[in-house]
Amino acid sequence: MQARNDRQGRVDWSLHFIDSTVVRAHQHAAGARKAGRQRDGEALGRSRGGLSTKIHVRAEGLGKPVTFKLTGGEVHDSMAFTALLGTGWIRRLGRGRPRLKPDRLAADKAYSSGVIRRALRRRGIQPVIPTKSNERPDPTFDRAAYRERNRVERLIGWLKQFRRIATRYEKRAANYLAMITVAAILLWL
Repeated sequence: MQARNDRQGRVDWSLHFIDSTVVRAHQHAAGARKAGRQRDGEALGRSRGGLSTKIHVRAEGLGKPVTFKLTGGEVHDSMAFTALLGTGWIRRLGRGRPRLKPDRLAADKAYSSGVIRRALRRRGIQPVIPTKSNERPDPTFDRAAYRERNRVERLIGWLKQFRRIATRYEKRAANYLAMITVAAILLWL
């Protein structure tokens, strides 16, 4: 679907967005066996509100989801940055390499660090990230592009309209990610 929309010009590569949201996990979502799993296990973390999962989203310029990453609820947003930026290839129909890299990337202050800005510039992506109060102001910050970041906020709201996404009931992170993928497919339609 993404490839078809890209071919029809309905995928905006000029500006992409990154954001995250915390989802409460139901009490029965815990307890999956952890043998042979990766370090973050089943993407469940304990925070002030109890068990939670954080959904990290990368959206294209028109507000459609491109890729997701699940972490525990206590994990900082910037920890999923490289995973979001390194995934999300949109294949081309016919010949040609898949497209991965947007021209600019907008994110909130949680992603404001020198390491992230250098990683973006090294890939040829212009960062649209406001600086924190303890950082030197960025003279190239584009306020107009940052105002469009509400599209990823609306995308998160649309995803949370699905009850299976708003509260995590699945024990396995793979099953929950499958539910998010189904919701994303419905949003692309």
